[in-house]
Amino acid sequence: MTATTTAPAIVPNFDDEDSGDRKLVIICSKGNLDMAYPGLVLGNAALGEGIETHMFFTFWGLDMILKSRMDDLKFTPVGNTAMHLPVGDSRIPQFLTAFPGMQGMSTKMMKKQIADLGVPEVPDFLDQIVAAGGHLWACRMSFDMLGATEGDLYDGVEAVINATDFMELSAGAQLLFI
Repeated sequence: MTATTTAPAIVPNFDDEDSGDRKLVIICSKGNLDMAYPGLVLGNAALGEGIETHMFFTFWGLDMILKSRMDDLKFTPVGNTAMHLPVGDSRIPQFLTAFPGMQGMSTKMMKKQIADLGVPEVPDFLDQIVAAGGHLWACRMSFDMLGATEGDLYDGVEAVINATDFMELSAGAQLLFI
C-alpha cells in the first residue's frame, strides 16, 4: 500500500475589499433568449460589485446588440431536454418541440417568466449595464460576416474590435464564454 499525498486546498480569499483591480470579460456568442440573460445578469452583478466589466458580442451573440434583432430574440425548445412546463416538474416531450408554434409559445412563456421576476428586457438590460459603466464591444469578424454597419448597432456599443484588440482588452481579466 502506498501513501498518497494531496495538494493543499486552494481556498479563495473573499476578504479583499478592493475589487477595483478585478476585471471581467464576458464573451456572448449566442443570440437565443435563454443564452442572452446569463451574460447580462453576470455583467450587471459584476458592475454592482465594482468590477470592471466588458462584454464582447461574437457570432450569433451579435443579435443581442443589433437594433433590428435585440427586441426579438427567441427561445427554442428543440433539443433542450431541460425544457419544462411552468407548472410543476413536467417536461415537454422532445417530439412535441418541433411542432409549429412551439418556438413562439416557448418564447412568450419565457418572456413572461422573466418579466414576472422584474428582470428587464434585453435592450433595457443593456441600457442598465452601460449606465453602470459596463463596456460593450462587437466582434469585427462576426460584424463583417453579417454585413452589418455601425448604424445597425445598439448605441451603447463602444466599437467594433478585432481579435487582437480583444486580446489587449482582456489582458488579466477573468473570462466567461457564454
